[in-house]
Amino acid sequence: MGSLHDVRFPGESDEYRDARDELLRAEIALREQIGRVAAQRRELPLGGEVQTDYEFEEWDDAAGGARTVRLSELFEPGKDTLYLYGFMFVPESQGLGFVGPCPSCTSIIDGIDGQLPHIVRRISFAAAAIGPIDELHAHAQSRGWRHVRFLSSRAGTYNIDYQAADDDGNQWPVATVFVRRDGKILHFWTSELFFLPSEQGQDPRHVDFMWPMWAMFDRTPDGRGEHHPALTYD
Repeated sequence: MGSLHDVRFPGESDEYRDARDELLRAEIALREQIGRVAAQRRELPLGGEVQTDYEFEEWDDAAGGARTVRLSELFEPGKDTLYLYGFMFVPESQGLGFVGPCPSCTSIIDGIDGQLPHIVRRISFAAAAIGPIDELHAHAQSRGWRHVRFLSSRAGTYNIDYQAADDDGNQWPVATVFVRRDGKILHFWTSELFFLPSEQGQDPRHVDFMWPMWAMFDRTPDGRGEHHPALTYD
């Protein structure tokens, strides 16, 4: 089978080129599969109507404190799609070995925050955690986040109702998309891979699509390795 293109890199062997072409065919098939799945996702029928206009707390710099914002107000003017990420602000009772802002969720939002000026051209975005708004705001400032709407959802049941937390106070990193149609807010999609048993040796990977670190590691000889995000590194 002939090579797929004429580009060659310095010093590469025929063995390398043959293996790289085989991998390139697999990458083409994966690209096509990603496109098919995305098209299937877009064709989902609308889910259930949201029954509660949930209240969140949002830090107001001008007032130096919190203000209340409702789910319906998270849809920015002219936009009918809202992407709401369940950020983990972990209680001690969850037993994960840390308390407070989740390092993995933080790593995700570190990347998303810089992209938000592009993202919000088309959709609205926010992250909601069950935690005190002053502590969430302090965490956002410590990370240098400038664009993300970082909300406290501790006053309501949003996280529990949409499976980003349970009745015992445990929190989960679940992403959900809502749409607005004819004055109603409806559920469209949630990262449900999280709820399935993971394959041996890997995490659910349900929000990897919004987490560029892993995509970059996957293209290196050592892959993902044993790396776990941290809030600080030595």
